[in-house]
Amino acid sequence: ARFAFEEPRPMPEPPCDNFPTVLLTGRGSPSQWHTQTRTENSTTLQKLSSEEIYLEIHPRDARDLGIRPNQRVRVRSRRGALQATAFVTGSVQSGQVFLPMHYPEVNQLTYPSVDPYSRQPSYKACAVIVEAGTRGNQ
Repeated sequence: ARFAFEEPRPMPEPPCDNFPTVLLTGRGSPSQWHTQTRTENSTTLQKLSSEEIYLEIHPRDARDLGIRPNQRVRVRSRRGALQATAFVTGSVQSGQVFLPMHYPEVNQLTYPSVDPYSRQPSYKACAVIVEAGTRGNQ
């Protein structure tokens, strides 16, 4: 193996006035892998995972945005938007939200950067705005 060391780089798309929140993506459930390219074929794993996209949001941010638990919200980046169900939790920091990467719509929001050495997509973070919706509405 060849190791390359660099100083950490700044976030390619930091939050700003129009997109003030950092979206983090990652594994949302132990029953999901690979954006569901394999797990969608397992009925057992499908029963364990959420069918609807959910957004984890800090209680303070939810309160400030008028978002209640289980309320539909709109998450928008410079590249697209999606609807999700709000999951209000202290497991994310204020100023950040989390979406599982297992839904194809999620990666359409993220910034299209890649690691300069491995060419691995860096779909882990980008700037978004979260907007409250109404219960049951998309």
